[in-house]
Amino acid sequence: MPLEPLQLRILLLEPRALALESAASALKISPDSLRRPLELLSQDGYVEVKKDEVSLVALTDEGERAREEGLPEMRLLAILAAAPAPVSSLDPSLKSFGLPTAKRHAWVFISNGEASLTDAGRAALDRRGELDFPTGDAALSSLPPERLAEFVRRNLVRVKTSARFTVSITDAGHAAAQEAPLSSVGAVHSPAPAAAGAVLSSPPSDAPTVGPLTRELLLSKGWKNRPLRRYGLSAPAGAKLPARRHPICRLRERVRTIFVEMGFEEMEGPLAESAFWNFDALFQPQDHPARDLADTFYLPGGSRLPAHELVDAVRKSHEKGWGYSWDAATAGQSVLRTHTTAVSARTLHARRADPAPRKFFSIGKVFRNEATDYKHLAEFFQVEGIVSWEGATFGHLLGTLKSFYSKLGFEKIRFRPSFFPYTEPSLEIEVFHPARQAWMELGGAGIFRPEVSLPLCGKYPVLAWGLSLERPLMLAHQIEDIRTFYRNDLGWLRNFPIE
Repeated sequence: MPLEPLQLRILLLEPRALALESAASALKISPDSLRRPLELLSQDGYVEVKKDEVSLVALTDEGERAREEGLPEMRLLAILAAAPAPVSSLDPSLKSFGLPTAKRHAWVFISNGEASLTDAGRAALDRRGELDFPTGDAALSSLPPERLAEFVRRNLVRVKTSARFTVSITDAGHAAAQEAPLSSVGAVHSPAPAAAGAVLSSPPSDAPTVGPLTRELLLSKGWKNRPLRRYGLSAPAGAKLPARRHPICRLRERVRTIFVEMGFEEMEGPLAESAFWNFDALFQPQDHPARDLADTFYLPGGSRLPAHELVDAVRKSHEKGWGYSWDAATAGQSVLRTHTTAVSARTLHARRADPAPRKFFSIGKVFRNEATDYKHLAEFFQVEGIVSWEGATFGHLLGTLKSFYSKLGFEKIRFRPSFFPYTEPSLEIEVFHPARQAWMELGGAGIFRPEVSLPLCGKYPVLAWGLSLERPLMLAHQIEDIRTFYRNDLGWLRNFPIE
């Protein structure tokens, strides 16, 4: 098959090995226009196209700040080198990011709320040039793998992988170019459409080949004047990239399946809630710090309160239990729900006339007005569950939670006493992480206080729990930064293990 003009121009390129972008520039065409001719030449053994993966390290906004000011832990060491300082007096960034890192390396010691530098911290300060964030691009691109992984985890840098192609003309391709007539070198062209009624002769041997049959070629019958391009049966197929569900979606389905197998029914509720269902119905006083703007997203407009009987019961519960004058206007404020326990409150009230024991669960988004970092998000998933049964005991709660986490793959589980505003007694659930050899907290649980369940449904006790959805996935796959799930990194999603 004769060479097309563009193919011949490729084979005449000098030097015989060069980058794809350089070849495209020399031919004055775009790199994308070069890919198809190269594929055909590669099938004939005239060229070799080599693909290399190149990793580029780019700074995030936090990384830019670290480059200008230094890492927060190193800035903290410099401050403490002068004199110990109260933790409360530290800059928020030093307190949130610098202090935990410095404590993990045993560079600082905290006693009576005051941070002091240790001998290891003084030694680290002497090595500041080595331990601080690199200031030059060359030093950044040559970071050791473990140091680079740390900076990626801390969202200081992002690593982008791109493909670079090198085109090499083989001896066979060079020989084919030398044998081709020089008149073949020219611009790529399409033949003029045949006139109506014209007799189409056989295609000339040097006519450009036809690949895809376009609408224009079919209408003009121009394909009859040109040889059809050979179909490359031996051409390598592209990588198969089937559709995959996001790890969070897969875990949601797994958690849903476990609860359904345990006999639970799924409950749902709105994302935009009234303060009544989100706070008041859960016996949370109207001056509680969790209602501050710093913790809760408030929405414009108000929300309708439920039936008067429930509102009156909640009002009496608050005024008797907390000793203040309850305000209906405050309860009518609109918020983005801060927990899915609001769904439990709605469900208990809706099923108040049902005397049968019931078990419910929900998996939904909740919202907190707080700064995002490696372990906090402004929105995240919460797994909620309740058991409405007057014969329930604290032992039933522990057994249910242990059974759930065992089915989720965590074998070593323990419970620690805790405090939550609307449950008593309350506990935190911890599971043992073998890779870290440490106990990790996954959620809270307890028995709804009578001030919560009696106004809502007239039943006591009601078992309840609220668990994290993202955290078990982070533990199972050793993911340090919760933001990893929501960065839309297709490479990470494709490589994430399905099981």
